[in-house]
Amino acid sequence: MRAAPLGLREGDRERLEGWLRSSRIQAGLAQRARIVLLAAEGLTNTDIATRVGVSRPTVTGWRQRYVRSGIGGLSDQARSGRPRTVDHRKIVAATLKPPPKKLGVTHWSSRLLAKHLKIGDATVARAWREYGVAPWRCETFKFSTDPELVTKVTDVVGLYLAPPENAVVLCIDEKSQIQALDRTAPMLAMQPGMPERRTHDYVRHGTTTLFAALNIATGKVTATCQPRHPHQEFLRFLRQVARAYPQGQLHLVMDNYAAHKRVEIRDWLTANPRVHVHFTPTSASWMNLVEVWFGIIERQAIHRGTFRSVRELTRKIRDFIDGWNGRAHPFVWTKTADQILIKANRQTTSDADN
Repeated sequence: MRAAPLGLREGDRERLEGWLRSSRIQAGLAQRARIVLLAAEGLTNTDIATRVGVSRPTVTGWRQRYVRSGIGGLSDQARSGRPRTVDHRKIVAATLKPPPKKLGVTHWSSRLLAKHLKIGDATVARAWREYGVAPWRCETFKFSTDPELVTKVTDVVGLYLAPPENAVVLCIDEKSQIQALDRTAPMLAMQPGMPERRTHDYVRHGTTTLFAALNIATGKVTATCQPRHPHQEFLRFLRQVARAYPQGQLHLVMDNYAAHKRVEIRDWLTANPRVHVHFTPTSASWMNLVEVWFGIIERQAIHRGTFRSVRELTRKIRDFIDGWNGRAHPFVWTKTADQILIKANRQTTSDADN
């Protein structure tokens, strides 16, 4: 059954749909956005209540709130009650300072900070939620110190966004020390309501190194497994890649690993002028698209595998590559060189005291 559609203000549909897609929006706001969007489609209040899982008066109330106040009316309004007596900004400012040495901890917990400030730990938790502060979390970062950072980023990104005409661009790297792990007991298969299970302990049967070249235009992979990864094996793989693409210019994107710059490699490149090398900046191997593919093969074929020998491991890798090339798709690079360089030079500061 359809009713008169609720008229949305200009630009509100995009914002409301963005709320539904967001993983950070409050559940209440997402629910209200869905109510308004369904009302805009002409559904009755009863149908909306059934779909969203709320009462019919709730639907009516939020429709009326939107009509009166627009998208701003969907936010929680201030309620009557005792005014706040603790300044959340001061709590956050204290959080950003290191704990006293006598506590022997590296970061604040809500209870430690509450005891230090002589307030309730629930108050600390509310302040942290309001300002998005999470002292228990820690992430890593790394700045590239490559003096040719700008040149290399511009070069590699240019290959991705505008590859040379009638040329093949390949991303090359090696995934070393892939372990052939065998579990000490058989795997327990997945069942309804229960995931696949395996023993924590394992037997290690050796390792292999996977050399791979990803064609950015097709997503297909040329690869080989070798026991080790010194320059001799890498040179052998370069020759394999050249045989796989015998015609036209080859542009190879690779990182600054020492084996990639050995004199034997340089001599081979000099003898094969149709092959051009483009190095990613130091500490920026993430710019090499074959790393994305390495992540896929690790998750889908290696991590949960059980291998009784290196031969069995390499056979599994080969089977995955054959299957991948049958369904391959390119990875689309979207960031421009300017966007990357701006982020690379970003300095993070805090002004929580202001």
